[in-house]
Amino acid sequence: MMADYDDDQQEPKPAFGQWLITQKDRSDLVGQLAAGAVADRRFPRNGNPEAVRKHLSAMQAEGDMFAAVDDAESDWLSA
Repeated sequence: MMADYDDDQQEPKPAFGQWLITQKDRSDLVGQLAAGAVADRRFPRNGNPEAVRKHLSAMQAEGDMFAAVDDAESDWLSA
């Protein structure tokens, strides 16, 4: 039987901004947010969720994009 060492040796989690960009093909608000992030050269790709919220505020994003950050953050944390 092979030992499973994956339990305590997890891959380091990617930065939230980087993870978010990989979600661009989703059909929900997170996918819309991600598609916008891909197109936005100033998007904080190495940023945490708070950096993304600050960026959206500076861009005067719509409220549903902030809800999308909340949803994406939950998914990212549980990934």
